[in-house]
This record gives sequence, structure tokens and C-alpha cells, in this order.
Amino acid sequence: MSEKISGIAASAGIAIAKAFVLQNPELTIDKKSIKDTSKEIERFQAALDTSKEELSVIKDKANEELGEDKAAIFAAHLLVLSDPELVDAVKQKIENEQVNAESAMNDVSSTFINMFEQMDNEYMKERAADIRDVSKRVLAHLLDVQFTTPASISEEVVILAEDLTPSDTAQLNRQFVKGFATDIGGRTSHSAIMSRSMEIPAVVGTKIITEKIENGVMVIIDGLDGHVIIDPSQDEIATYQEKKAQYEKQKEEWAKLVNEKTFSSDDVQVELAANIGTPADVKGVLANGAEGVGLYRTEFLYMGRDQLPTEEEQFSAYKEVLEKMEGKPVVIRTLDIGGDKELPYLNLPKELNPFLGFRAIRLCLEEQEIFRTQLRALLRASKHGNLKIMFPMIATLEEFRSAKNILMDEKDKLINSGTEVSDNIEVGIMVEIPSTAVMADTFAKEVDFFSIGTNDLIQYTMAADRMNEQVSYLYQPYNPAILRLVKMVIDAAHKEGKWAGMCGEMAGDPIAIPILLGLGLDEFSMSATSVLPARSQIRGLSKEKISTHINEILEMDTMEDVIKFVETNF
Repeated sequence: MSEKISGIAASAGIAIAKAFVLQNPELTIDKKSIKDTSKEIERFQAALDTSKEELSVIKDKANEELGEDKAAIFAAHLLVLSDPELVDAVKQKIENEQVNAESAMNDVSSTFINMFEQMDNEYMKERAADIRDVSKRVLAHLLDVQFTTPASISEEVVILAEDLTPSDTAQLNRQFVKGFATDIGGRTSHSAIMSRSMEIPAVVGTKIITEKIENGVMVIIDGLDGHVIIDPSQDEIATYQEKKAQYEKQKEEWAKLVNEKTFSSDDVQVELAANIGTPADVKGVLANGAEGVGLYRTEFLYMGRDQLPTEEEQFSAYKEVLEKMEGKPVVIRTLDIGGDKELPYLNLPKELNPFLGFRAIRLCLEEQEIFRTQLRALLRASKHGNLKIMFPMIATLEEFRSAKNILMDEKDKLINSGTEVSDNIEVGIMVEIPSTAVMADTFAKEVDFFSIGTNDLIQYTMAADRMNEQVSYLYQPYNPAILRLVKMVIDAAHKEGKWAGMCGEMAGDPIAIPILLGLGLDEFSMSATSVLPARSQIRGLSKEKISTHINEILEMDTMEDVIKFVETNF
């Protein structure tokens, strides 16, 4: 008899195939005394070198198939294996305590993993996952243990695992791997993000999938509704084959909209843009019919390396995106790093609450040379397309004025030196801090546009870390409090003749889209694969009809009331 297990729908689609259970290798570490420590250090170094060679191959494959931002994960893994804090600590432990390499490596890596896991933010926890991933690879070589990798799969399967490491996911062969499900993880985990990029159906966070299944059992992965069906009956297989066919047909209908503008049923036009991390992502933006780039996260230029990117490196990346977008608007966010996104080469102080700490515009206004280098690169690239510059994490008008003054100062210097700079660059801010939303009417007099960053706006408004499972119920994008803040921002922009966009997860959410349309949002920026479904949805919505219900929605008591109303009426 079949069994249905629920999880989180991480990547849309339906997959039906035999199970391939990806087991972690059994790494039994015995502590042994060693007399020839120099020979043991050589053995450790050989395992490191082999691991680096393997990761370089995986990185190149990921760069080719998934783009630079996904490959940056493996650049970070290579940095871990070159990090003197880790490597030297292992070598010193071998020498000082005269222990075998695998014991030293296991102890040192476990210390780092535990330290990062104690930190209460997702980015640091991902660093723990990175260290765990690379240390397992090194330990497997030291122990001469062969471990199964997804690259060895040569028949159609769905993968079931406790979790998929970044290196596992990068090795998935789409010809054979039709979907996957994991015990742990959420929509923002590495594996979930990569599955969406690769368009492989995925369900994560099932908690128990690996306990329930063996190799070869037929499995259905329902990445639309977040279910895994184990050992389905013929009738269930037929039902899901039909559901899969309907979804594929739906995708074909969406594809017809790729060159269309975005209009509601009552002829109100909005702009659907896409969020990107690197120039390689532009291919997906254009393939999915986005009308612009609503958020270019520039921090990927700074991550996975051991020094700051040069002005020329940045100029080249910005120029490439602007040229590829052929005059379509490109909103480039200045550096949003620090605190929760650590750059080892900056030696930033550790913070108890990095999400509320020294990051983004706060860091840039303090470390002005880093900021000015980026602004020069942006200004030089501006003549190659339709550039809009956006400052993140703005809390006060003084911060915006200071950032814009620095921008104007660099612009004047470039022009005086004979460098051509566009004369119509819009300068805006991300609205992700509640104080900024409340003061939007004041900001609107000075900024050219707003882009609402809902991921942070929600967690700051609700005082709830969205990565903390114990308070995850407070991550409520449709809470009337959030919707009222969004309305304040949009209304303030329109009163001053400016435009308002949104670049958080909420912009591509089917429940949120009708509300945002009714509120008058001008630009919706989302993952590229969400653009066509959103366009299709908006074409069936009447802004005028929704507008008549907006006050009613804003006066509702709970998020659940809002969801029920939208599902019933729109």
C-alpha cells in the first residue's frame, strides 16, 4: 500500500521513477598514535590535494551548467581547503599530539562545524554545511573509503537523501535524475535553490523520507504540492502522470507569453523583472521573458575569493549584464555584505546579531574605498545600458544622502577625467527596514524609486528570524501589518511621481500577486522561472476589481483571513 509523506515544495514539477537512496559513506574514525608525524602530514596533504582536484572539476562543471553564482559555492569549498586556520590547525594537532591525520581532521573540522552551527543565522549555518561537505571528502580519501556520488547514476531515478550537499547537487545529471527529496532543508537551502535553477522537481524537509524507503522502490515526487508518494498504485501513477502532463501543457502555454508585455485583464501594465547574482544568470532572465533585472546582487563578485574584486573586474561584470539586457532596465544593488555574509579577507568583527549589525550600506559608508571602487565601476558601465543603482539597508535619510553624495562625487571625478557616464541613472533604495517604510513619504521626495525587500522587511517587522524554526510561524508575508507597510511605500512613491517595485520572495508568490497588483505595485522582481507563471496569473486578474477589496484586506485580523479571501475571490 502506498504512503504519502509531506514536505516543502522546493522546485515545481512531477517526477515518477525508482528510488536511489544516497547514503553518506560510513566514516569510522579511530584515534591512533603516530611516530612519524612528517609522513602523516604528507598523507594529510595528499588527501587535501586530491580533494582540491575533484572540487575544481566539479566547480568547472557547475560553472558551465549552472552559472557562476552556483559555482561560487565550490570556490568557497576550495578556499576552506586552503584556509590556514583549518589546515594549519590539523597539521599542528598531528605534530603536537602525535595522532593520525583522520583523527586530527575530524576533531578540528568538528570544532569549526559546531562553532558555526551555534550561530543563529542561515549564512553561518551554511558555512557549517560547507565545512562538513569538504571534510567528509578529505576524510574519505584518508580512510580510502569509496562513496557513491550522483555522477555515477546511469538510469532514471529520483534521489532520496538526508540532505544533498552542494557538490552532490552540482553533479546531478538531468538526463537520469528526475527529482529528489530530502529529510532536511528549506526553500532557501543550497539544494533547493539549485533544484530550481536546474528545473528538477524537489521536495525538501520531509524529516523521515530516508527511513521509509529502499533502493528500487517506485516513488512520485510532487514538487507542486510538496508530497512524496512511496510505492504508488497503478491508479496513483496514472493520476500523477496526468498531473505531470497538465503541468507540462501549462508550461507550454506560459512559454507563449515569453515575448509579451505584462497587462492585467483590465489593461493595467506592470513590469515583471528577474533577480540575478551573476552575468551568467541573464540567459535565464531573457529565456523566461523578464522585462528587466529588478535586483542584481553584487555580493557574489566578492564571495568565494581571498581578496576584493578590482574595479576592472566589477566594471566588466556590470557592463556584460547591461549589454546583454539590450536597454531593458537593470537595477544593481550596491554591496550587501558583512555580519551575516562574511568575507574572511575583510576581518570584520564577529557580531551577536549580524542581521541587525554592521552590514550593507552601514559597512559601505564606513569602508568608503570599497564603496567608491564599486560606484566607479557602476558609473563607467552605465553608458552600456539602462542602469539603476540601489542602496540596501537604508534606515535614515542621512544614510541615503551620504551614499548619494559619494556617488555624485565619483561621477564628477569621472566626468572631469574625460570618462563618459550616463546622465539618466536613477538612484533608489531598498525598503527593508520598518522605519524606512513608515518614513516613505519623506524618502520619496529624494529617491528615484523604491524596491521593497520583503524577506528582511517581514523578519524585522515581526521581530522573528526567518531562519529560526521555533519562530518560523511569524514569517508572515500576508500579515495585514506587512501589507499596510507595503501600501505606505507604494502610495508615497506614487504621490511624488516615482515608481515602486518589490524584489523579495513575495513578488512572485501567487497569493501575494493579486494583492500587490491591487495596491498598485509597478515592478515585480522574482526568480526568472517564476516570471511566466506570474505573467499568466496577472493576465487573468482585474486590478480595478481587486482595488475595491484592498481596504477590506488591510483591515483583516490575521494572515489566514487574507489567504482565504484571496483564494476565494481571485
